[in-house]
Amino acid sequence: MSGKPKLHYFNGRGRMEPIRWLLAAAGVEFEESFVEKKDDLTKLQKDGSLLFQQVPMVEIDGMKMVQSRAIANYIATKYNLYGKDLKERALIDMYVEGMFDLNEQLMSYNFQPADKKEQHFANVVDKATNRYFPVFEKVLKDHGQDFLVGNQLSRADVHLLDTILMAEEFKPDILAKFPLLQSFKARISNIPTIKKYLQPGSQRKPPIRPEEVPKVIAIFY
Repeated sequence: MSGKPKLHYFNGRGRMEPIRWLLAAAGVEFEESFVEKKDDLTKLQKDGSLLFQQVPMVEIDGMKMVQSRAIANYIATKYNLYGKDLKERALIDMYVEGMFDLNEQLMSYNFQPADKKEQHFANVVDKATNRYFPVFEKVLKDHGQDFLVGNQLSRADVHLLDTILMAEEFKPDILAKFPLLQSFKARISNIPTIKKYLQPGSQRKPPIRPEEVPKVIAIFY
């Protein structure tokens, strides 16, 4: 067995993508084992690999970790992406939970019925531009630093960049009213490990295509 973390999930973003982002930002190479059909998931469930019968699952440091937030917390702590003290960690947690709320909305778009997609799109754009992005624009303005928390790279910065890039896939000019977030995006994208992850051929996953949705549903439901 290699020393690399091994990620078990379907070959798409979903709840594993924030974990891939954290590992990539930390410069950690990882392997992936894709759940491609219901039988693959059933096998993991039957062999006792999945504590709650669900993926994502990450094999790391002799553990089979499940629950995406627990996995992300562990990786962020291990690779010094979780602030310098308890107060910084609390800020990071608040920011990240807000980002994950928006992420859920972004990821669920392709799973909406056709007659609900237009309304869902409008809701996502409204929440991104009126609830979530103004918060982070103000944070950057108020402290005048390059990173969200503690003036050093943390998981909050990594997850915000991921969220911004997904939101721009929805609406390319979604940051039009947020100049500090535009600068933040350029700055964080240029960190060498992240720049590498954003290159073609990396393990970053593309947006799910509509024709792939039934396959994913068949695996998990």
